Amino acid sequence: MTFMIVGLVLFLGVHSVRIFAEPLRTATLARVGEKTWKLAYTAVSLVGFGLLVWGYGQARLATSVLYGPPVAMRHIAGLLMLLSFILLVSAYVPANGIKARLHHPMVLAVKVWALAHLLANGTLADVVLFGSFLVWAVLNFRAARRRDRAAGMVYPAGTKQGTAIAVVVGIGAWLLMAFWLHGVLIGVKPFGR
Repeated sequence: MTFMIVGLVLFLGVHSVRIFAEPLRTATLARVGEKTWKLAYTAVSLVGFGLLVWGYGQARLATSVLYGPPVAMRHIAGLLMLLSFILLVSAYVPANGIKARLHHPMVLAVKVWALAHLLANGTLADVVLFGSFLVWAVLNFRAARRRDRAAGMVYPAGTKQGTAIAVVVGIGAWLLMAFWLHGVLIGVKPFGR
């Protein structure tokens, strides 16, 4: 569990600079330049992500069960993950109504992803991993909305076509993950053996 926690601290720590230390970020960007900042940010993120993935894999082998979710939670988590994939895709599809309305759909996707996994998994490793991401996403969304208000940010209106593309691609990505990739990458098949 130690490697997972170190990975979480590094990964979520670097992704929390705008939440807790915006002035430090601005000053550092001015001092070292955008290229150096992005290189350091990426390096710390990759090391942190690698440690948390490896550490989680190890922690899953010998972790305590805190609660046993009913089987129905797996199906509820599956539906929440469908929403999460649509939100994630809408962060990248131009001119869609989801982003126009919610402003930060990627952070909301992380929030829904974490909640879904907390509902379906009850081990200590799961609670630490997904609970950490859920807390981070809540704080990040609040900070991003506060920055938007301070900057007078106005998001462009979405189109029906952009929204439809986001939804269709999100559903396709969810199907691919739920029925194939999750089993291949994580070793758990959410809907089957």
